[in-house]
Amino acid sequence: MNTILWIIQSLAAVTFLYSGINKSIYSEQRLVAAGQTGVAGLPAGLIRFIGIIEIMGAIGLILPGLLGIFPIITAFSATGFAIIMVLAARIHYRRKEPQNVLTNVILFAMCIFIVWQRL
Repeated sequence: MNTILWIIQSLAAVTFLYSGINKSIYSEQRLVAAGQTGVAGLPAGLIRFIGIIEIMGAIGLILPGLLGIFPIITAFSATGFAIIMVLAARIHYRRKEPQNVLTNVILFAMCIFIVWQRL
């Protein structure tokens, strides 16, 4: 079970790290064109902030368990991402973007699984 959990944590971390890096360096227009429509209409500073938080959260999914230092941070990071996925799914649902809603639901389930197993 631990191997499966590490695989899920790694997939979630890579997903959020990729998203966070993109939000940290690309413009709103480029993000929307690439399918990250949840940032449409947000100020550039807020998009950058979200990107930095996603990068930090991705690190929080992997590094504490890898180093054995404060492993509870992994559960906190996964909880934060689960909350974000609920809010993101709501935004995409209102915009009639079922594919993005499905992605949010899958990521939410992965994060809840991580929290459940790490606590």
